[in-house]
This record gives sequence, structure tokens and C-alpha cells, in this order.
Amino acid sequence: MEQPNSVSSASSINDSSFEESSPQTGEIIKHGREIIFQGFNWESKKSNWWEFLPNKFPDIAELGFTSVWLPPPIQSLSPEGYLPQNMYSLDSCYGSHDQLSALLVMLSQHKIRAMADVVINHRLGTTQGHGGGYNRYDGIPLPWDEYAVTSCSGGLGNKSTGKNFDGVPNIDHTQSFVRKDITQWLIWLRKDVGFQDFRFDFAKGYSPKYVKEYIEGSKPMFSVGEYWDNCEYSPTDYSLNYNQDNHRQRIINWIDSTGGLCAAFDFTTKGILQEAVKGQMWRLRDEQGKPPGVMGWWPSRAVTFIENHDTGSTQSHWPFPSENIMEGYAYILTHPGIPTVFYDHLYDWGDSIHDQIAKLMEIRKSQDIHSRSTIIIIEAQPDLYSAIIGDKLCMKIGDSSWSPSGEEWKLATCGIRYAVWHK
Repeated sequence: MEQPNSVSSASSINDSSFEESSPQTGEIIKHGREIIFQGFNWESKKSNWWEFLPNKFPDIAELGFTSVWLPPPIQSLSPEGYLPQNMYSLDSCYGSHDQLSALLVMLSQHKIRAMADVVINHRLGTTQGHGGGYNRYDGIPLPWDEYAVTSCSGGLGNKSTGKNFDGVPNIDHTQSFVRKDITQWLIWLRKDVGFQDFRFDFAKGYSPKYVKEYIEGSKPMFSVGEYWDNCEYSPTDYSLNYNQDNHRQRIINWIDSTGGLCAAFDFTTKGILQEAVKGQMWRLRDEQGKPPGVMGWWPSRAVTFIENHDTGSTQSHWPFPSENIMEGYAYILTHPGIPTVFYDHLYDWGDSIHDQIAKLMEIRKSQDIHSRSTIIIIEAQPDLYSAIIGDKLCMKIGDSSWSPSGEEWKLATCGIRYAVWHK
């Protein structure tokens, strides 16, 4: 059984105990053949997204995605959905409640799960309360008072159990009435609205033990947390440190504290990979000879990605080098972990990028590469990285010319600075 391979000897969660506690989610994790599609970007709120996106569903299904991550579906004071207010209103800038319902039915018909973007760290109030802040929720479902808001964000509740999200009321998850209401809301999203998967936004804002409680109470098929922590950089020139063990350990600890019930986005791999493709491929092998991100320690809980609506799109807070996008996809779509493909790359960057991603996904499926596939890293030089995955597939990225030895390896696909072979 796979266990978290961390540098500390913190409690280990093996897959058998996980499956017993959450059988539906356990089967998804055990299967390990998920590929997630992020079905929006930062500008999606400008169009009627719930009517537009279903046009892509036949292609998304044919490509083999198992889950589509949708933007926050509830009423929000920010058009993107990340400043929620009325948790039970499904009329948003993306479209109406009825349009969302039709979209979810269509996804189900294509046998693809819908992932809800769950924003429960903070919530905008309707009424001024303690200290003059909008920290009361009068007149709408979940009519909480100031005791639902942490003391460190202007409420009368307890101190936050995580990082503060500045400028808005942060929810106090230590309150039993808050947790009961959130759990019931998540059950409503699952049973009445039609979402099967959850993505927990700003997961470092509250203790992961509450994520565990919410998952156990609402029983999603699959969950992933956005535990976005800063990588480790040199204090002198702000270059990325080679050793990112502390960074990935924090993500591992977060996953572990959810009881292994929730995966996490592998920000460590993203941070390392986008530096590696600039002629620093040596970064892609850690001191133990493993992949250097969360993927290298707990791959069945590592959701790998190249870009999302925050790091890329029009926000570009932490963008991947645009000229190296396909090297990035050649890496995550051939490696262990649970890969994610970003909307912009698949549909806004031209047919060639779409078709190259599609080919890599086809190879991943045909060679049965999954989240726990074995990996042997062969080369990790400045301009060359190569590896054998699952004893079935071989790949390389980088400027240097390289191919595997042995007549059994046949070229499956190639592009600028990447190539993939299979037996």
C-alpha cells in the first residue's frame, strides 16, 4: 500500500483505511486514473458560461476527462464568484440556476463528473454588525451573526485556525452551528444541485480537520484542496531553491490532516517545473532520485497542473513560461499524480496545442499510466530530463537530443523539446 513518503515520521494514512472511511471517494483514489479539466478562466464571468461551456462537452468526453472543475456557482459580490454571500442562490454572473442545472445534466449524460468550487473560508455579510463591518448575514439563508466570523477579521467568533484572507469576514469553523450549516450546504450541492466533486478554495484559511469533517459529512466522489503556499527562495537573489522538501512537506501535512480524504494541488511541482524548463532540468530529480514535488512523496493525492485561473489567465500571478507549455504537459500527462488541463491551453491556444494535449492524454490512457505508476528517472541534466514510467512509457523534455535504448521502444508522439515512446 502506498503511504505518504514524507521527511518527517508524521502519521501515515494508507489507502485501505481511507477506503473504509469513505468508500465512494476511496474507489476514485484507488482507481487513480483521473484527469481533471479546469473548465473556466478568470474572464469566463463576462459571458453566459453555463450556456457556452456545454458546446465543449462532446470534445471533453472524447478526450477522456473524468471531472470538470467549474467556477463558484453561487451568488457573489465579485463576478468571478470568490466573494460569496447568498450560499443558496445559484444565479451568478456565469448564468442562471436553470442554465446550471441543464449544464450538470449534460455533463452527467457525457459520464463526466462536475466539480464545484467551494468557497467557505470567507463570506460577505448583508448587514453591518460588530465594529461596523458587514459581518452579519440577515435576510438570506444561513442567517449567521457576528459569532460566525473570526475575531481576527472583525467578528465575535474565535481566532482563525488558518491564514487570514484580508479585507472580508473570515468564517469561524470552530463554531458547531457553522460546521453543521456548511455540511448541509455541501450535501445540498451534491444531492440536489448535482455536483459530485469538490475543490476547496483557499484551503490554508482553516484547519484541514474541518475539511475532513465536511468530506465525511457530504461524501463527494473526489476532493482537492487549494493549499497554495510559497515555495522556498534564496534570500539573496530570490532564485528558487533546489530543495523544496519543506514546501511539499507542508502540503503533505495538510493532506494527512484531512485523513487522506482530500487531495491537494501540487504547487511544489508547478514551481519547480516552470524553472526546470528554462534550462534547469536537474531540478526534476530530488536528492533521493524521485520527482521533487508532492508527486514524489504521495502521488495518489497530488493533483498536478501547469496553470490555473490565478497563476495564468489574465491574472498571471505566477505564470508558466508560455513557450514551454507543451514540455509541461508532456511531464504531468506522462507522470504519476492526477493531472489537470487548463481551459485556455486546450481551447484558446490553437488547434495544434489542443491536438498535442489530446495525443498525450490518449497515450496516458492506452499505456494505463495512473496516479501510482512507478517512475525511474534516467537523466536530469540542465537541458535534458528523461524517465521511464510504469515500465510502459518513456519520455524526455529539453533541448538535448535523446532517445531510449532498445528496439522495443516506439516513438508515440513528439513536439518542440519533448518526445514520448511506448513499447
